[in-house]
Amino acid sequence: MSQQQTKNCITLRGSAQILCEYLKFAINSVLFQRGLYPPETFKAEQQYGITLLLSEDPLIKDFLTNLLTQSEEWIVNKKVDKLSLIILNVATKEVLECWDFNVQYEDGDVALSKEKNETVSSKDLKKIKQEIRDVMLQIAATISYLPFLDCRCSFDVLVHARPDCDIPEKWAEAKPVEITNAQNVQLKSFSTSLNKMETVVSYKLTD
Repeated sequence: MSQQQTKNCITLRGSAQILCEYLKFAINSVLFQRGLYPPETFKAEQQYGITLLLSEDPLIKDFLTNLLTQSEEWIVNKKVDKLSLIILNVATKEVLECWDFNVQYEDGDVALSKEKNETVSSKDLKKIKQEIRDVMLQIAATISYLPFLDCRCSFDVLVHARPDCDIPEKWAEAKPVEITNAQNVQLKSFSTSLNKMETVVSYKLTD
């Protein structure tokens, strides 16, 4: 009896979920490693074959859940170009650091999409997770040489959505982020073949 090999199939929704899961771990990693919150408020979790830390603070968890649930919908509908995690000096409101997560839209597996009658990717999930693992390790390595944050800091996340998006209640339009005397570091990217995500950090050079 002949056996047919089933191709891996990632839908637009599945791809958006992969991106948002990465964003959850990436944002939490930055918050932990930049010392914005006490280390005891984070718990270790195995993901992408490495140990990562997630905040247990209910306010942060709720904030990120709401943010990423909405972002997932917008990514599925190709409405988001970028998400930016910004770190601010609490006293002066000056932006000291900005992590840009750039979203690009790709065509996936054209032949399989025709067969399935929807846009899909046949990229191996294992390969995608390996790519994400490499980015997560690079985030940790990059943070180790960023300038020390010697003041009390807070964070916010900006979603750069298309003008025709319905903005949820309690969301406000944000001003463009500007960092004086900024240095940029481009990190590795990963792709589901439906979406490509690039991570770039900009930070203020200390005098």
